[in-house]
Amino acid sequence: MKIGAIEAGGTKFVCGIGNEQGVIEDRVSFPTERPEQTLANVIEYFRDKRVEAIGVGTFGPINIDPTSPLYGHVTTTPKPGWSGYNFLGALKEQFDVPYGWDTDVNAAALGEAVWGAAKGLDSCVYYTIGTGVGLGVYTEGKLVHGLVHPEGGHIMTRRHPDDQFAGWCPYHGDCLEGIAAGPAIERRWKLKGSELPIDHPAWAMEAFYIAQAVAGTILMLSPKKVILGGGVMKQEQLFPLIRTEVLRQLNGYVNAAAILDGIDEYIVPPGLGDNAGLCGSLALGLRALGV
Repeated sequence: MKIGAIEAGGTKFVCGIGNEQGVIEDRVSFPTERPEQTLANVIEYFRDKRVEAIGVGTFGPINIDPTSPLYGHVTTTPKPGWSGYNFLGALKEQFDVPYGWDTDVNAAALGEAVWGAAKGLDSCVYYTIGTGVGLGVYTEGKLVHGLVHPEGGHIMTRRHPDDQFAGWCPYHGDCLEGIAAGPAIERRWKLKGSELPIDHPAWAMEAFYIAQAVAGTILMLSPKKVILGGGVMKQEQLFPLIRTEVLRQLNGYVNAAAILDGIDEYIVPPGLGDNAGLCGSLALGLRALGV
């Protein structure tokens, strides 16, 4: 079985070919440019691959309502040229195959549930903290949609008492993305996160914000695993800081052994590593085939 997978990120696109075991057999990446150029690269990659289905996990917001005439469109993104773009339609014009279509973070959550850190569980959440912040939700064996889809990167946050940074989100200022994504770290501290030492006060502040989101998600959704991915989470010193801060913020209220006694195995990095999004898109393609 040969399935196409597209992980459409705000910075780069990753396209690949995989099978029903979740094995990525081929992959390519290129920068995210304006949609016409980017999709031309995607189409060229898949042109001779003879895939049976294609799964797309993409940056959002996107329209995921199959009954809507705008199904498959990108909606209100600030990325130049992409707002209102018929992403899925451009692919369907070229390849007559079944399609899976969802957000990149929902795809990553699905990939982790099928083959990764949440394998065997019926629920998990996946936060990506990188150029932006996104939330994917998998519960009772299904990806969560609803009116649109989860937008956990834009929840409001309590201010860290030492933080004077205004936030950079063009819609909300100091929402979670505006205050904790990679660009927020760089603008606040005048250095990229990868250039800051591991004992820099940036990381305690970052953990404070991410832990708020995680604690709120635990209280609202009660997931059986919390997975934190994205470029910012490459700073591994964040994990113990976040776990400690989540425990502090919950203050013993959630009486679950997985949190109280096993938080090191409860809040974890992606089991699929950098392949979480691409494998998740592969899983979307498989679901589109009914596999």
